[in-house]
Amino acid sequence: MKRTRLAPKALLLFSFALAGVMSLRAQPAASTVPVRMTVTLDLIGEGKRMPEVNREDVIVKQGKDRLKVTEWAAACGDRAGLDLFILIDDASDSSLGLQLKDLRAFINAQPESTSIGIGYMQNAVVSIAQDFTTDHTAAAKALRLPLGSPGAYGNPYRSVTDLMKRWPEHPNRREVIMITDGIDRSHLGPRHFPGINPEVDIASTVAQRTGTIVHTIYAPGVGRLRYNFWEATNGQNGIAKLSDETGGESFFLGRQPAVTFEPYLNQIAKILENQYLLTFEAKPAKKAGLQTVAPITEIAGVEFAAADNVWVPAAK
Repeated sequence: MKRTRLAPKALLLFSFALAGVMSLRAQPAASTVPVRMTVTLDLIGEGKRMPEVNREDVIVKQGKDRLKVTEWAAACGDRAGLDLFILIDDASDSSLGLQLKDLRAFINAQPESTSIGIGYMQNAVVSIAQDFTTDHTAAAKALRLPLGSPGAYGNPYRSVTDLMKRWPEHPNRREVIMITDGIDRSHLGPRHFPGINPEVDIASTVAQRTGTIVHTIYAPGVGRLRYNFWEATNGQNGIAKLSDETGGESFFLGRQPAVTFEPYLNQIAKILENQYLLTFEAKPAKKAGLQTVAPITEIAGVEFAAADNVWVPAAK
């Protein structure tokens, strides 16, 4: 019987290949990093009570993968901290003055754990009327009538982006109530866009990167653009998109000014009272960036509202 013998060189190469395979098998699984986001619980249907939702009831999906949930804590007690900024477009019509009473009542009704800031959008930046404070009376007094002018570069999306970039570092939840018609009056770019203003996507990206939830309330602005169907509709689409992608809500009733903001503000108050802090293990990439995730639950009658993406630091 003929026997085949491996040459010494072939045996050496085979040994190296086998060692490489064993080394790969011995390597630990890819590391993960903890990531936190704010999730709002909402009931499907009226007249129901919010059921108890525990950590084991929460699922975080990333594509087909299920990520490990490490914390699910109600935003109350020592975890109730909230930085809430009320941002008003100075291009708003003077009819917004009728809503200041409701806004002041909303501010004064907030818990002590909520810090409130007030600012006005003009010239594509934010003019701060009141820095974050837990003195809600002072914050309410900082409200004023809008100037009825957008300034030289009236762009609500650049303004809210400016605000988020200047936001002080703090572990509190970050949320904005943005009152505007969403129309870009700056004319810095093309007069008409084929779709929604690209500045909306920039603001949305910054909001998701910084974990900021943006709620929007429609209020008609000044000038001829408010009567332009295309501009007005595109403005409403823009603020609705910004809210949806960041986990917030958008409120408007056609293109008419609201009789009262009270129902909108009551809904926002309910949202703030039903939020949880969700922490899960994400898989970092070589570069830091936004990753699409979907927090869900199988509890009947409950749905989650959260940002479309979460910021994940780079792998170390």
